Amino acid sequence: MFVRTVYATGDPALLGTAVRSLNSQGRDLLEERPGYRGASVFADRVLGKILTASWWETEEARRNSDEVMRERRAGLLEPFAGTVAVAAYEAAVVHHLAHPLQGGGLRVTRLEFDPPDADLVIDTFRSTVVPRAESLPGLARISLLIDREGGRGVAGALFTDRTCLAASRAAMAGARHAATAKAHVDVVGLEEFEVVYADARLD
Repeated sequence: MFVRTVYATGDPALLGTAVRSLNSQGRDLLEERPGYRGASVFADRVLGKILTASWWETEEARRNSDEVMRERRAGLLEPFAGTVAVAAYEAAVVHHLAHPLQGGGLRVTRLEFDPPDADLVIDTFRSTVVPRAESLPGLARISLLIDREGGRGVAGALFTDRTCLAASRAAMAGARHAATAKAHVDVVGLEEFEVVYADARLD
């Protein structure tokens, strides 16, 4: 599986308009594309941030969809977005336990590593982080997205509700510390979002 993420920031007061556009027009556009396997939208309504992720069967399907979405993205995010950053990843690890619910929570950990260490990062995440996380109450999915050539990654822990997300912070901090030390990874960002919707078909 392959993933494209879009990270937009802007005026919190205008965030709702962008979310509605993504939830309607954006989803319709994606559904028309070959190889589409679903998408998710996450929001930080206080600071004014939107994170979207679309999932694709092949790298080619993701790349082909870029042309259409590149032309339409600005319109979907107006007038909210002041900044927009797009990134492409390989879904290296996806451990799915339950369907995430609207109003749930997502924790995103942004990683940097030496590109030759990509397989070490994947193996460490699978052997160290996943076993520690899967017993946490409310965990719906934990995943690792990587850009092998760029030496970048995004680890996501998706919870069915915000209470479980908050309760997991100490345990996930311990797992993060153990994994980054073992895999020579730098953590360069840590964020939490509300789940607006998450309909990725990953099985």
